[in-house]
Amino acid sequence: MKKSSLKSLNFTMKSIFYSSLILLSFSGCDQPKNEAMQPPIAQQKPQELTKHNHTRIDNYYWLNERENPDVIAYLEAENAYTDTALAHTNELQHELYDEMLGRIKQTDISVPFKRNGYYYYTRYEEGKEYPIYCRKKGNQDAEEEIMLNGNEMAEGYAYFQIGGWEISSNNNLLAFSVDTVSRRQYTIYIKDLATGEIYPESIPNTSGNMAWGNDNTTLFYSVKDETLRPYKIVRHMLEDTYEKDEVVFEENDPTFYAFVFKTKSNAYVMIGSVSTLSAEYRFIDANTPGKDFKMVQERQPDMLYGVDHYKNDFYIRSNLNAQNFRLMKTSINAPTMENWKEVIPHREEVLLEDFEIFNNYLVVSERQKGLLNLRVMSWDKKQDYYLDFGEPAYTAYTSTNVDFDTDILRYGYTSLTTPNSVFDFNMVDKTKTLLKQQEVLGGYNPDDYQSERLYVPSHDGVMVPVSMVYKKGLEKNGKNTLVLYGYGSYGASMDAYFSSTRLSLLDRGFIWAIAHIRGGEELGRQWYEDGKLLNKKNTFYDFIACGEYLIDQKFTDSEHLFAMGGSAGGLLVGAVVNMRPELWKGVIAAVPFVDVVTTMLDESIPLTTGEYDEWGNPNEKEYYDYMLSYSPYDNVKHTAYPAMLVTTGLHDSQVQYWEPAKWVAKLRAYKTDDNLLLLKTNMDFGHGGASGRFERLKETALEYAFMMNELGMVK
Repeated sequence: MKKSSLKSLNFTMKSIFYSSLILLSFSGCDQPKNEAMQPPIAQQKPQELTKHNHTRIDNYYWLNERENPDVIAYLEAENAYTDTALAHTNELQHELYDEMLGRIKQTDISVPFKRNGYYYYTRYEEGKEYPIYCRKKGNQDAEEEIMLNGNEMAEGYAYFQIGGWEISSNNNLLAFSVDTVSRRQYTIYIKDLATGEIYPESIPNTSGNMAWGNDNTTLFYSVKDETLRPYKIVRHMLEDTYEKDEVVFEENDPTFYAFVFKTKSNAYVMIGSVSTLSAEYRFIDANTPGKDFKMVQERQPDMLYGVDHYKNDFYIRSNLNAQNFRLMKTSINAPTMENWKEVIPHREEVLLEDFEIFNNYLVVSERQKGLLNLRVMSWDKKQDYYLDFGEPAYTAYTSTNVDFDTDILRYGYTSLTTPNSVFDFNMVDKTKTLLKQQEVLGGYNPDDYQSERLYVPSHDGVMVPVSMVYKKGLEKNGKNTLVLYGYGSYGASMDAYFSSTRLSLLDRGFIWAIAHIRGGEELGRQWYEDGKLLNKKNTFYDFIACGEYLIDQKFTDSEHLFAMGGSAGGLLVGAVVNMRPELWKGVIAAVPFVDVVTTMLDESIPLTTGEYDEWGNPNEKEYYDYMLSYSPYDNVKHTAYPAMLVTTGLHDSQVQYWEPAKWVAKLRAYKTDDNLLLLKTNMDFGHGGASGRFERLKETALEYAFMMNELGMVK
């Protein structure tokens, strides 16, 4: 027997023993004592939940008691069951992990960017999990200065993440934030880069968001409330303890989030407060950071805007009388909206996503027909053109452009077959220079793969884009394994991008497809509006239509079709698996938002109040009824479900762990099939999963092995 097989056998025996031990020893499960491979069955403790004279019975409400030993024991029992049920894939998981790891250039460095006389970059070292943040003074041949070494800082922590970081104007002080719990509650530290000393005074419970005043002694930062909402902007002086810090802005509307930043010009510190549908900004001269902030434009219902500064004007991207946004400008001395002048008008077919200002050029990120375009416009109006990317599905974006006085645009590009690339583009002569392309070890050849873009009719005749990639030579015989990925919320567009880990699927004959369903902004702001609030079900209908179409076109069949989504995408797959359980061979739901009604009625839970404009406020009966009609947890039924892998994190701050835990418990009680239903809770991590670059690969290997196991692809 091979060594790896012995390892798998030992793992299996340990898992069976651990599973048996847990299942016999805690009161949170009602479990047969002699069947270690049987899944844990959570106790049912009926809880009446009444709203609008309607009562729901939640048998698993008790699972939200994070400190309850029975809850922890139940989660550990589910983990043990998952480990046992997939123990025979252990060798495959190791194989997949080694494959994915083998494609990564472990010793790597980012493209440096220049700011205020220094070149900044991050690099990775062989075998190390975390980035090292570095800089060089004057030129790229200068001596390296290590600002932060994530690997040394992470020692002793199961989870570690460096959040935001900002350099003071004199280049001497580094403010940085750290999360060691995975709750997205960051502690800010300040480091003297000349001496290497970290100031003894740290600032807890922040969002990790901060900005320096130009005096090099004033730091602004945002503080979180008990629901983890950033709601206060605070002014900190280096010589003071944080208890003496002055609150310069407090957002009392629980649907708004506050943040702070410095303009590209470094001339102004801005405070923003934004909800789903409205925004408000204040500013202060960064040279006099002790003064009071002035208003740009007070918030208005259903009006979003964002601000940057150039010369004597603020440039403003806004949806004021412009659903797909337009670009405006106004004098700094007269910033309110009655003074705004139009720079780029609204267009029905084009979504204005972002803009970048240079001395001679304005670069605009626009989305049309689901694809991002970069448009270059000279201020003298002599040039107005788009960059040509030449692929049917891709992602392009402006990268780090900190200087006004340059004709070079730095941008990033990737597609389903093109690794992540960084270019410098000369806006005068229209030439481009490839600075760096993600190196895929092991001989990757993009010509071996095919990408395409389809348009699928949904239930109401609306055409939904689908981007897909597969290995060339694939036959449309209706028997190919296809993973359909979707999100469809918050106006977040799921663009086509390259993934070296995905090659482990493509090389085994899988098709990877992205459904650009309503609820994102791929086809403009209306695409988002048509997939939110009382239109939310369009998101689910679109996804189902994409699955049906791919079967009709002989790309796959229901015995080879998998649905995948995470967070709000977990809501998506949770809803469609209730609506059409027979359509899917299997489902992967990562940190899924599945208990919609209960969560949105609980204002103490992070994110709830700020998302009424996304999902609706269930305190209003119309929204309560509509949410109840699609909430995955509330719509579990007695039927056969496909195989399912559900993942979560105990410290998740975005979707609380109990949502997927309750969902799995209820599915176990209701489903009429023998297909695998697995819950994997990471007891150390939160919403984003593992923090280390290699540790994340283990999570991906588990997902891939789960699908291959369902297809009988395990050796």
